[in-house]
Amino acid sequence: MLKILYVAGREAGYSRTRIVLKALQRQGVQVTGCFPPDRSFKHYPKLLWRTLKAAPSCDLVLVGFYGQLLLPIIRLLTRKPILFDMYITTYDTMVFDRAKAQPGSWKARLYGLSDWLSYLAADHSVLETQSHIDFFCNVFRVDGQKLSRIFLAVDDEVIHPRPQCKRTDEFLVHFHGEYAPFHGIPYILKAAKLLENEPIRFQIIGRGITYDADQKLARELGLTNVTFYDPVAYEKLADLMAEADVCLGIFGDNDRVLRVTTNKVVEAMAMAKPLITARNEPVQELLRHEHSALLIERANPKALADAILRLAADSELATKIGRNAYSTFQQNCTIEQLGLQLVRIMEGIVKK
Repeated sequence: MLKILYVAGREAGYSRTRIVLKALQRQGVQVTGCFPPDRSFKHYPKLLWRTLKAAPSCDLVLVGFYGQLLLPIIRLLTRKPILFDMYITTYDTMVFDRAKAQPGSWKARLYGLSDWLSYLAADHSVLETQSHIDFFCNVFRVDGQKLSRIFLAVDDEVIHPRPQCKRTDEFLVHFHGEYAPFHGIPYILKAAKLLENEPIRFQIIGRGITYDADQKLARELGLTNVTFYDPVAYEKLADLMAEADVCLGIFGDNDRVLRVTTNKVVEAMAMAKPLITARNEPVQELLRHEHSALLIERANPKALADAILRLAADSELATKIGRNAYSTFQQNCTIEQLGLQLVRIMEGIVKK
């Protein structure tokens, strides 16, 4: 039985931390958790002190999200093998999605340096798609032998198919997220405007970076067919998804859209809901157009509106897409699959 120390920069209740922890426990891994109470960096010194004390009694250290600032120091504190659940890169997120720095600037180089140093310090690292691995190898000029793809997983004890209990006779379109730029919420709102005379309603759940700008756009468009919800508990999110006729993925116009699948896509698959999302290489590692999703051009409200109308008019297609998406989820994105693949990698680096 593997005995690991799991250190993460996000709290135990954060979705990625919680799911990885559950995946390991289901595989019988003995886990010592070392997590902060919230996302603040001020807790990092205490995390590192706890790591120094706990690492000697473990076979391996798993550094989770967000670990780029922790991992190089953890490497100095222990000679135990380290697996890094990188999940996403700082460089891609901060430069290409949130536009906190221009490519080639000193600030962008610092973001990239945090990814590169953590990659060097770890014995092996995990990213969510092959496309993201290819991007990482190209940017940081590495060969990828220390990188593995593991598809995103969701908590299937909470997110799973269930009877649809609608509160409206209208065709209900669902989106949830943290209002990140790559989500492309403005294009969802513009699609809603195009559909304002149809018996179609949108529900959008969450808060985040673009929230104020998106609310302003909704007012300017005079939308009456969109309901906004504040973030809800994971269990409540599943209830709201269950009401929907279709779930939406990502539609933004920045480069990060080209390299991710996102939790919301996998959650729709886990609920056996028909999904509409932007066509990109990562999504096509899992899903096929008109078989397990409708894949459309990104940043195109008309294409999104047309796809929604198509599913609203063709219940057989919607059912087929949802059923095939769920089958794909069961084969690739369950907590069991995540745990099996993590354990396989950990056993490999422990034996080296």
